[in-house]
Amino acid sequence: MVRESLLPLFEVLLPLSGAMGILIFGERWRNLREATTIAASILTFLGALMMLEPVMEGINLRSEIFVALPGISFLLKVDMMGMVFLLLTSSLWVVISIYSIGHMRSLCEHAQTRFYLCFAMAIFGAVGVALSGNLLSLFVFYEILTVSTFPLVAHHEDEEAILAGRKYLAYLLGGASLAFFAILYGWESFGRMEFAPSGFIPLGSPKGVLLVLLLAFILGFGSKAALMPLHEWLPSAMVAPTPVSALLHAVAVVKAGVFTCLRVLLFVFGPEVLSSMGVSLGFGIFVAFTVIVANLLALREDHLKRRLAFSTINNLSVILLGGFLLSESGIRGAVLHIPFHGLMKITLFMCAGTIYVQTGKEYVSELDGIGHRMPLTMGAFALCALGLCGIPPICGFLSKWFLCLGALEVKQWVFLMVFLLSSFLDAAYFLPIVYRAFFCPGKDLGGIREAPPIMALPLVATAIGSVLLGIFPNLLFHFWDLAQGVAMLVMGGGM
Repeated sequence: MVRESLLPLFEVLLPLSGAMGILIFGERWRNLREATTIAASILTFLGALMMLEPVMEGINLRSEIFVALPGISFLLKVDMMGMVFLLLTSSLWVVISIYSIGHMRSLCEHAQTRFYLCFAMAIFGAVGVALSGNLLSLFVFYEILTVSTFPLVAHHEDEEAILAGRKYLAYLLGGASLAFFAILYGWESFGRMEFAPSGFIPLGSPKGVLLVLLLAFILGFGSKAALMPLHEWLPSAMVAPTPVSALLHAVAVVKAGVFTCLRVLLFVFGPEVLSSMGVSLGFGIFVAFTVIVANLLALREDHLKRRLAFSTINNLSVILLGGFLLSESGIRGAVLHIPFHGLMKITLFMCAGTIYVQTGKEYVSELDGIGHRMPLTMGAFALCALGLCGIPPICGFLSKWFLCLGALEVKQWVFLMVFLLSSFLDAAYFLPIVYRAFFCPGKDLGGIREAPPIMALPLVATAIGSVLLGIFPNLLFHFWDLAQGVAMLVMGGGM
């Protein structure tokens, strides 16, 4: 059931209004600027919760903003798939806003107004991606997200940051041009843009056309999902401040990439059309290559944030591989892993940023004994690292369990081994960090103390949330029901 509503429009405008307030207050009224950031994030989150109940009842809220061309409208619509990404983005914006204030002030960072402004605009783009009802609005918000994040990547304005920002734009704008071609080609071929459960492309369409479309979409949107060989921008972008790294990895950017890829696979093509094309195995192998190689690169990386970056590349490809399985459990696991990975990964990045603020250390080899001086930070790190390895009762176990079940449902034993090997390699590069922090004697740790509450509380909250969602996956956000609803809807099982 679809209901006309202004709520999706208001939800999109909330972070945009926050950005305008940040710009107005600026450096002159710093406290008001930062209060505006927090207020906008809380209101955006509350707006998402307001739309959750009708979506759980099977009602999709729809706002047609304007007609761009005959038959093509700029459409906003919230459904179960979009609600998962919206809840992730809006809730983590609250957390990272609080953390950012402590981080940016502790380091006396320059251009803080620009930072908060671009951050709010990036959330505006991410919320728009979540609420896009067709390919036109999705592409527009996708590009807003890309452009608004560039100043954040290049925030430090030194040579390394500028080069990283240019690489970021080159990869993502280049990928977007392929996606734009696919959108136009799809419109010309099928005359539709609005997302539909199980896809809108008719069965029996020319396979050559479908293959070109799928390649263009996956390579185009896959650049933001850091699929190899389109991944190099992500480790390079780790020169940005830690809150930006959290935005890139957990809140908005790469999650928008993998969300968009799943949106195209499940709501443009659909399982039936993809099965008829016979390409799932080939694309699955391509994605599985990224899963394994990203983990191997993480093993040799000593820089903490770059190691976390390669871990993100691995987990994004795990999500995509779950989508390509075209099984109900695989899709459920892929959808669940979007918010669960986001929650755990933002914790790890906040921990990395806190370590840097308190100690100036950026490398794994420098972390010996730090867990005794920063027990809250490293305890939260250890908890979420174990969750990413798939250890119960942390939420990562649930999503990885269903991904493995999805591989078993379609008897893809190779992909089952990929999921298991991925978790083993996760442990191989995360557990040494925990071991160093708590079991290796450290040197010159006398002046190191735990982070101030404004930085420690957000990371402790997300770590606890990772455990609670692992035990109660429907807690507050109904991620379990939403993922199950998406899987059943896409596979034709109804609600």
